[in-house]
Amino acid sequence: MSMGMEILGIALGVLGFLIGIVTCALPMWKVSAFIGANIVTAQIIWEGLWMNCVIQSTGQMQCKVYDSMLALPQDLQAARAMTIVSIILALMGVMISIVGAKCTNCIEDEPSKAKVMIISGIFFILAGLLVLIPVSWTTSVIIRDFYNPILTDAQRREIGASLYIGFGSAALLIIGGGLLCTSCPPKEKKYKPPGWRTLPLAAQAQVEDMTGRTMFERL
Repeated sequence: MSMGMEILGIALGVLGFLIGIVTCALPMWKVSAFIGANIVTAQIIWEGLWMNCVIQSTGQMQCKVYDSMLALPQDLQAARAMTIVSIILALMGVMISIVGAKCTNCIEDEPSKAKVMIISGIFFILAGLLVLIPVSWTTSVIIRDFYNPILTDAQRREIGASLYIGFGSAALLIIGGGLLCTSCPPKEKKYKPPGWRTLPLAAQAQVEDMTGRTMFERL
């Protein structure tokens, strides 16, 4: 793989890592749905992994961190865990990619560098999948509840900006990891001693002539 493709893969992985942090931190996973009788409202509600925020019509915003982790729904706890693990894996992928990059001298052996870059790509892909799962699951829950006739208009939520950012983070991590996984180590060339069949024609004739003379002398 060329150095340009390698740098592109690392850049996509780093960008996906940073966007993943934003996805985890922002509280805009679920936002108020302005439908029906809820079109004109005095407040906007944001719900995230770590807190929920209420924005008044005056522009004042109040955020409150969730008090107890055990009291949270299981899907929210799982989303927290997967996004944190994703950020850790992406960080490890960034560090490993820097070590194995062609523009660095941390490792001098080219086959070893290629193997290190493949490991880095695997870390990026795993991180992307761990972002994609909670983002997709939350999106599915929002859409399901939105069309649930039992819920009122005030209880319905829409897809927040954090989920769109999360999809972008997952795409960047998976694409960057896929590019790095194409770093195939160069094949080792095994030395083969030249046989007499690989010699030039003149040399082959000379060898055959010498061999024939030797056999004639023995007779």
